[in-house]
Amino acid sequence: MNTEIIKISATSSSDEYKKAVELLKDNQVVGMPTETVYGLAGNAYSEEAVKRIFEAKGRPQDNPLIVHISEFSEIYDLVSEVPEIAKKLAEKFWPGPLTMILPKSEKVPSCVTAGLPSVAVRCPSHPVAQNLIKYCGLPIAAPSANISGKPSPTKAEHVFSDLNGKIPLVIDGGESEEGVESTVISLCGETPKLLRPGNVTLTELESVCGKVLVDDAVLNPLKDGEKVSSPGMKYKHYSPNAVVTILKGDYKSFCDYVNKNKTSDTYAMVFDGEGNDLDVEFITYGNKNDYRSLSNHLFDCLRELDSLGAKECFVRCPEETTDDLAVLNRLLRAAAFKVIDLNKVLLGLTGKTGAGKSTVSRYLKDKGAYIIDGDIVAREILVDNPVLLDTLAENFGEDILENGVLNRKKLAEKAFSTPENTALLNSIMHPAINDKIQSEANEAFKTHNVVIVDAAAIIESGYADTCDKLIVVTAPEEIRKERIMKRDRISEIDALIRINGQKNDEFYEEKADYIIKNYEPFLLENELAELIKNIF
Repeated sequence: MNTEIIKISATSSSDEYKKAVELLKDNQVVGMPTETVYGLAGNAYSEEAVKRIFEAKGRPQDNPLIVHISEFSEIYDLVSEVPEIAKKLAEKFWPGPLTMILPKSEKVPSCVTAGLPSVAVRCPSHPVAQNLIKYCGLPIAAPSANISGKPSPTKAEHVFSDLNGKIPLVIDGGESEEGVESTVISLCGETPKLLRPGNVTLTELESVCGKVLVDDAVLNPLKDGEKVSSPGMKYKHYSPNAVVTILKGDYKSFCDYVNKNKTSDTYAMVFDGEGNDLDVEFITYGNKNDYRSLSNHLFDCLRELDSLGAKECFVRCPEETTDDLAVLNRLLRAAAFKVIDLNKVLLGLTGKTGAGKSTVSRYLKDKGAYIIDGDIVAREILVDNPVLLDTLAENFGEDILENGVLNRKKLAEKAFSTPENTALLNSIMHPAINDKIQSEANEAFKTHNVVIVDAAAIIESGYADTCDKLIVVTAPEEIRKERIMKRDRISEIDALIRINGQKNDEFYEEKADYIIKNYEPFLLENELAELIKNIF
């Protein structure tokens, strides 16, 4: 199939629409301009046309479509009831970038609504879209005219790039003014609910509706098994080929992070006037204080990353306000919700046994850090997960259990007797411990800016790679031996067995961001002064 592009403007005659109208009446699909993004238009009453929309996009069929009309009166054929609030919203925002979800009529095929009892309807303000619908005399189902999951198209050439050879025609009606898809509000419940933010803001909706609920999926991924109730709610959406990571925090922190973590294929997306402090190529996507500026350029910038061959992109995060929800919503899905909060710091704390990690933990806790104790996590896991306990007994002997309870001393004697046994213990325990630590850290960040994971094997487990910085506590072997004997009430031989079961000093120190000497004549306060200054 050859894909043709034809230019049509607001002043074009009806004859210039003839080819597109004929195709739509023949249940073909056409790339159509709207004021939000370009849509892939098809007859909303035709299951054949709707099937072609899904096939051309590669769109999952559990993702409902929006039906476009040219004037309000046409809504009565599509919905079973029109509440007063819908009339008020239409009076203020139609034609324009607002989609309303209402109970569907029997005339709307279930394939349009993905089996839902409701239908999404909007009246676009773009004159070419309005004329096309009028000349067809049909409601038009039209999702964004791109490959499913990719950035939405705001220019005819974007549609051609994605769908060339898959559809017969693209109407070039100029660049989309809004730059992001329409706001979607559901009117099917007792209280209106915002399902997808757009350039009709939450504040504007509330000026008409009063209270408006915000669906949790606006700024969070869908829960497992949760059904899509609006386009654009999928976990990953609007994504370029590059791996996108959103960085929350100030500009200096953004630059420091990008410059430290860059590769040869790293790019950055920043606000207007920024970027000169970066060691990577960058593109700007608008004024940080003007959400319309950001929304107008967002999809163009995401597509530009592909044209530049970017493999990775770090993006400056917009403020989370009622006006900026549309931009943040699209970015979160483009990044598959990969967000790094530069204002929150995850620190790893480790060191050889007896070095004094617990002393350092207590000191940093007093400074406001949340401490996750790896030993406590390990104990809790063995209580919560009896399968792990059985696995330990199978590998280290049933005698490590006394009446079904782990004798930690016996396990330590066996596990630290050889490097091979230590590695075996780690392979059994580390995956479960890491998962539980991460879960606790995520919860802790709701109330703390600094979370510290105190774990002896944090490097061996691989969890150190998750941490922003690694603190290593050190002390001479003789001092450590005396501390272990006193702390655990064990013999010198047993203490040395534990010491010899660990890696050498270089293993820890070469990976450390901060090395803390926790023994006389060094003062702990002085040793931690730089870390406190930099982190706290």
